[in-house]
Amino acid sequence: MSRSPGRKQENHKISRELFVLTYGALVAQLCKEYEKDEDVNACLDRMGYSIGIRLIDDFLARSAVKKCRSYSETADMIAQVAFKMYLGVTPSVSCNSVTGNEFSLILDKNPLVDFVEELPAERASLCYCNLLCGVIRGALEMVHLEAEVSFLQDRLKGDAVTEIGITFLRKPEDRKNRRN
Repeated sequence: MSRSPGRKQENHKISRELFVLTYGALVAQLCKEYEKDEDVNACLDRMGYSIGIRLIDDFLARSAVKKCRSYSETADMIAQVAFKMYLGVTPSVSCNSVTGNEFSLILDKNPLVDFVEELPAERASLCYCNLLCGVIRGALEMVHLEAEVSFLQDRLKGDAVTEIGITFLRKPEDRKNRRN
């Protein structure tokens, strides 16, 4: 039996749509369980963090990327390889500081909100895609890069774009000095 050439792409699209719908159901359930948006946001961040610390192994194995030598290389790797690999989008990267430790990932299209029109007025402080922040933070921590990750802008809240801010907190310790 032969497979048609477009079959794999079709399966990928179905899997992505199923993931997006399942994610929406997860957020809806969390909104039912928690009264405060801050609690939902924290739960999504924790879930994302747990995913990120496991996902980094898959990412490193499947992407065969080399070690990043700077924060800007790391931000580019997240945008151009990781987001493309797992979400099918490539955000643009901008550096937000002179010290070179703050970056923004700007998503023109966020696949997690494909089936979301807008947030209800009573959920104005909900960060619907906060899972992404946790995933990024968890993955970075597993490669010894401590970072703060948060949404700076969100289309679901009326902003022009979706923007995720990444602030690297400190450089990894020099391994040569740790040999002593």
